[in-house]
Amino acid sequence: MNANRPWLAQYPDTISVEIDIPDKSLPQLLQETSTRYPSHNALSFYGKKISYQELQDAVGRFASALQKSGVQKGDRVAIMLPNCPQYVIAYYGILTAGAIVTQINPMSVERELLHLAKDSGAETIIVLDAFYPRVKTVQKDTSLKKMVVVSLQPAEMDLTNDCTFESFLAEGNGEVTPVMVEPEHDVAVLQYTGGTTGRSKGAMLTHRNIVANVLQSHEFFKFDLGFGKEKCLTVIPLFHVFGMTSCMNLSIYTGAEMILLPRFELEEVLQTIKTEQPTLFPGVPTMYVALTNHPRAEEYGIDSIEVCNSGSAPMPVELLKEFERKTGSKILEGYGLSETSPTTHCNPNFAERKPGTVGIGLPSTLYKIVDLGTGTQDMPPGELGEVVIKGPQVMKGYWNMPEETAHALRDGWLYTGDIGSIDESGYLSIVDRKKDMIIASGYNIYPRDIEEVLYEHPSVQEAVVIGVPDEYRGETVKAILVLKAGRSADETEIKEFCRKNLAAYKVPELIEFRSELPKTSVGKILRRALREEIKTS
Repeated sequence: MNANRPWLAQYPDTISVEIDIPDKSLPQLLQETSTRYPSHNALSFYGKKISYQELQDAVGRFASALQKSGVQKGDRVAIMLPNCPQYVIAYYGILTAGAIVTQINPMSVERELLHLAKDSGAETIIVLDAFYPRVKTVQKDTSLKKMVVVSLQPAEMDLTNDCTFESFLAEGNGEVTPVMVEPEHDVAVLQYTGGTTGRSKGAMLTHRNIVANVLQSHEFFKFDLGFGKEKCLTVIPLFHVFGMTSCMNLSIYTGAEMILLPRFELEEVLQTIKTEQPTLFPGVPTMYVALTNHPRAEEYGIDSIEVCNSGSAPMPVELLKEFERKTGSKILEGYGLSETSPTTHCNPNFAERKPGTVGIGLPSTLYKIVDLGTGTQDMPPGELGEVVIKGPQVMKGYWNMPEETAHALRDGWLYTGDIGSIDESGYLSIVDRKKDMIIASGYNIYPRDIEEVLYEHPSVQEAVVIGVPDEYRGETVKAILVLKAGRSADETEIKEFCRKNLAAYKVPELIEFRSELPKTSVGKILRRALREEIKTS
């Protein structure tokens, strides 16, 4: 087990490399915390505070209302909400009733929504009023029968055959019929993959998968996380697996206060930091880009944040350095997938941190690099290959997709589809997705290598590199850039900068400047959308 943890010899007595996963469900974690810290703030939403006891009571009422409406163990109940108290109540209420949470991105268009609703077979959905008409449009082609509508501001709506969140909650008396949950086998969440590289698949995450990842994360950050005293800035969407675990479920376990924001708006985030003084800020690189480029970020007391853990997309090294120079905070970059609940790796605060890597494996997590061809040959340190992972946080499989499950899960190992390498100390570096690799004139080109260089240019704020068809080379390299406000650069300057820092075959042949890049709701740049633009142009 210590073969890929050489750092243990240098940093003994740091964290446990193996942890025991209790046979508990997610609702049990909430119950234990609400018993331990009944009067502590669980949620903060634009000044409104909800204690752990109030949260537990609301969860019980919601669960009993679901059961009264006919929801049974194993039924899928969808949530299509931004970050708000109703999200947390619905999530834990669904699980308390024995049902399965089906996460739906509120930004889903009708075609995507139709796929998710039909694939999951959900009959009940909790939806924001702004998205209610969209759901009604596709309802006839799905199994959806009941809609519970959330309004964050008073609104008049025609909800024939449907109901408001408040009226639904009032139907519950808190008397929940006990449901026998087997944490290792029973699915808690259908977490649909982001769809940045293809059609979304429903990763089946069991109660044990998610509880394990919460405990793994806590063990990894135990020197930075106290019980009953932290404040977590929760602007990462809770429907995203990163927000679900690193913000919501980890906060529930530790008795932290979640400061909920429904979207990332820079001024609002900075003002919230100034007012609430959070100690934890799970974020993605685009959020740190925005904060870094704000001319007065330091004036908002951002140094109250003790832990900034970054995930969901690669963190350019130059961005990491600039953010830390300006704020005094330390960013710990990590790695994970929807299929792993999500976290598998992170740069440690208790050992050497290596910018440009995603750190070391969490407790009870095995990982290695295998050849890209057959996936059967282990690669030596420093060599590139596919990242494969084994651990208690790895999903049960894909919902109703036996072939895809068999391809992804082999002999207990999850084949991630990511290309990376492991150094002599066990630190993992992610280079790219297998599908993102560019092959030009027979050379394998990894977009991140080029993007790292582009981020070093003083005028570049965001950069993404894709391969485009080329009759001679097969593919050629194209860079799409967003420049910093008030800065300028042209194609010739960018190419010359790349020539000084990259091998000739990696230098982008094509340069395009844009005012913004397409992104997912969590802020990950949609490389696939850019490739599709090329195909259809």
